Amino acid sequence: MVRFFIASLLMAMVLISQPAGAQTASDPVQTESSIGVGEDAVSDTQIRDRINTLMRQITGFQNVTVSVSGGVVRLQGQVLDNTRRAELEGIVNRVEGVVAIENETTISTSLEERLEPAVDRIVDRGRNIALNAPIFIVAFLAFTAIAVLGWLLTTRLAIWQWLAPNKFIADVYRAVARIAFIVVGIVVGLDILNATALLGAVLGAAGVVGLALGFAVRDTVENFIASILLSLRQPFRPNDFVGIDGEQGNVARLTSRATILISPDGNHIRIPNATVFKGRIINYTRDPNRRFTFDLGVDADSDLAAALAAATGALEKLPFVLNDPPVSAWIAEVGDSNVVLTFAAWVDQSRVDFMKARGEAIRVTKTALESAGFGLPEPIYRLRLDERSAQQLTGTLSETETETPPPEPVRPQTETALPAASDPEQASDETSDAVARERRATDAGGDLLSADKKSE
Repeated sequence: MVRFFIASLLMAMVLISQPAGAQTASDPVQTESSIGVGEDAVSDTQIRDRINTLMRQITGFQNVTVSVSGGVVRLQGQVLDNTRRAELEGIVNRVEGVVAIENETTISTSLEERLEPAVDRIVDRGRNIALNAPIFIVAFLAFTAIAVLGWLLTTRLAIWQWLAPNKFIADVYRAVARIAFIVVGIVVGLDILNATALLGAVLGAAGVVGLALGFAVRDTVENFIASILLSLRQPFRPNDFVGIDGEQGNVARLTSRATILISPDGNHIRIPNATVFKGRIINYTRDPNRRFTFDLGVDADSDLAAALAAATGALEKLPFVLNDPPVSAWIAEVGDSNVVLTFAAWVDQSRVDFMKARGEAIRVTKTALESAGFGLPEPIYRLRLDERSAQQLTGTLSETETETPPPEPVRPQTETALPAASDPEQASDETSDAVARERRATDAGGDLLSADKKSE
């Protein structure tokens, strides 16, 4: 980059320092006007005087001399740049009687002459600013008044917290209102200056920049918008047990960036709000009644109807199992060594621990089936041996064969009191305690969830 800048600077110096003839010499320019003949033709003196009069009126052509011979105009002297040379030819070409133009002017190398137009422009602009200072002051005061009014309104937190469901949305409302007041102030100020066309250019440039930034931080913007929508919709409440994107846990907080879950193992899980908003949410707590299911297998030659009756009767006697909806049971499938029975029951998970209630139901059902004489067989595997292995196995069995006693009938097991750690009605909820500690330890203003508002 430095070498490119030095090369460009040297090239510019070479162009400026070229000989005047090599830089500016040009062939005679033929004009499009007809060549006059006779008394009506314009004299060379008239042409020269007219051109000199024009040169004195136009800035930058004072050092140009004009000579005319037979309608051919020869221009000599110095001009500021090539643009002025072309402008000079255009002016002379329009003078009546000019047949051709020989432009022998050169580009001036005088620093004073080249800086003088820029200084004049700066002085003129400064003079214009000084003359228009009152209108600038009025426009600035109008913008300042509107911006200050917006600041005063947006700093009244009580108004915005009354309009918004939570502090996060209130901050969004305040930011939008503040930007709106600033834009209105700019529009009013530019309108006073009669420069509203400039606003369109500024807004267009801002739109292009905003679009580029939007693509660059697309994920961040998506997550921010998802936070706003989740805050408004409230799909869950604090301490709800939910499943999101394959993760399960109690909801601790909803921040402007992520949803915080506390898993049953006590781990903190942060899920981006964009994933939460687009993902599948399972809320296990919204309805307090929840159904659990489990499978048990009995002998294939058992009385299946009697087995179902014995098991459902035991389930219905459990104090934490609801009568409405009722207990249900059905034959799920016939396995290789047993018949699989499926049992389902409902509990009020606001009163009991769901997992412990399911475990106690499995224990009671198993005990009831065994007490009724139904066996819960282990898997049976059928082996296929080749002829040689079968003969060896037969010989071995014949040598050690003894009379196998018949299986004893299943005896009812002695009922043991359920320990307190497994009692679904007496267990404490450690995860809920962890959620409460998490919410107490963090700033309440950063939580977007409302404990009172119902979820959607």
